[in-house]
Amino acid sequence: MKLRAALRLIEIQRVLVRHGLDEFVRATHLYRPLRFIFLLSPWVWFQRRRGGSRAERLRLALQELGPIFVKFGQALSTRRDLLPVDIADELAKLQDRVPPFDGEVARGLIESALGKSTSELFSNFDVTPLAAASIAQVHTANLQPPGGQANKEVIIKVLRPGMREMIQRDLEVLHALAQQAERWWPESKRLRPAEVVDEYEKTILDELDLMREAANAAQLRRNFAGSTLLYVPEIYWDLCRGNVMVMERIRGIQISNMTRLRELNVDIRKLAENGVEIFFTQVFRHNFFHADMHPGNIFVLADDPANPVYAAVDFGIVGTLDLRDQRYLAENFLAVFDRDYRKVAVLHVESGWVPRDTRVDEMESAIRTVCEPIFDKPLKEISFGTVLLRLFEISRRFNMTVQPQLILLQKTLLNIEGLGRDLYPDLDIWQTASPILRRWMQDRFSARSVLQSMQRQIPDVIDTLRALPPLLRVAAQRAEDGRLRLGIESQELEELKRTVQATHTQRDVVLIAAVLLLGGIIWLAVERTPSWPGWLLTAAAIAALVWRIRRR
Repeated sequence: MKLRAALRLIEIQRVLVRHGLDEFVRATHLYRPLRFIFLLSPWVWFQRRRGGSRAERLRLALQELGPIFVKFGQALSTRRDLLPVDIADELAKLQDRVPPFDGEVARGLIESALGKSTSELFSNFDVTPLAAASIAQVHTANLQPPGGQANKEVIIKVLRPGMREMIQRDLEVLHALAQQAERWWPESKRLRPAEVVDEYEKTILDELDLMREAANAAQLRRNFAGSTLLYVPEIYWDLCRGNVMVMERIRGIQISNMTRLRELNVDIRKLAENGVEIFFTQVFRHNFFHADMHPGNIFVLADDPANPVYAAVDFGIVGTLDLRDQRYLAENFLAVFDRDYRKVAVLHVESGWVPRDTRVDEMESAIRTVCEPIFDKPLKEISFGTVLLRLFEISRRFNMTVQPQLILLQKTLLNIEGLGRDLYPDLDIWQTASPILRRWMQDRFSARSVLQSMQRQIPDVIDTLRALPPLLRVAAQRAEDGRLRLGIESQELEELKRTVQATHTQRDVVLIAAVLLLGGIIWLAVERTPSWPGWLLTAAAIAALVWRIRRR
């Protein structure tokens, strides 16, 4: 473990002790190899612990520990069905009430990035932040009116100073913990913690690039152009840099403000169902989904309360899927909807998510045992979260490996369900999602879709056909001359080659040692005679060895 990671672990331990949360961490199996840090920490013996409720202490500890921990708390806050009420309420404050940094520092960062003063670029720049999050905060302003036009309201997002260094330090800790898990935790082979951390690292570092976030917003805006479901604000590219982003301001109602939504007679049921439809449309039709859907990032445009429209902000985390994973997921969802447990088992084997030698009938029986009691309830009472947790129990039995590329999707799906059920407890997510998936599957394999796919591939096919004649001519000439060689690449073959090479190396070492020993014996035998016979015999033996090696 690197020194900086070890020091950060000690710092984390100190924060947890100060907020009275250390006993929860020490109780975990993963922490056991690191308990010496706790035992050798002087502040554990003398630290004065903070008072307050457990929920408040948890929130304050996460805030103090930094952005990675705040994001963890934000994700947890959307699952009220899995958390005690007091903790869910307190963690919800992490969505948009993280302590801000100095507004004048933010002004300086904006001016440095854009190369002009805020007074030149904006009118009514508000130095007081509108909201602060774990990685950035936003200020409001109006664009300077060109040609006397009316001012355009915008928000300016600016990264917190020192974010990259802080996150890199915590990523080192996560990598160190993943290494400890792989060493000490039997489940690590199946759960692949190192790969999970690698996937999270890519996600969180992408979030630090606001130019990437602006591009994500532009893509989502294009995907939902003209939609009555979701509105994505406009990006002002001339005012975007790596640490500063300017976009249109949204005047909406935060989705967690249920009191205001009810005052305006917003159709809450339709709003909840639209949220599910937006998510599945993004995942399966667009293959580009907003993956940070906590309530702090979602607003409602209620100009027409009977047809409310979502408005999204904060596009730092988005997800995409490999087409193969996309198809397997859709088929798995539909098989679960239809209670076709055998198909679920077959899909898991075909996709490689479980070992190839898994018995399909055994897995089918296990899935049925877990799911049937759940499906005896009304659909509106069935939670995706509950189903996933039960399926995770099965995955341990059948050595199902975690798919790191799907973790972002699973997290977003749980967030969406938590958000939807918070809006409308009777939400039937299954009934809402099923038609979307069935339409997508039908469209994917329709004649029109197949023809469009073939049309897109025609240029590649033509280029390949043009390249074939000269390649075939060269291959035929080499075959005629006896110079054609076929290269076969295989992991097993490469492993065999390495084994053979190692065997040859060991044999060569033995031969060299034998030659040297033989030379020594010959030298001793001719010690009392002229020395040239010993030299000659030794040289002959070495020459024979070299000839043998070169022949091979």
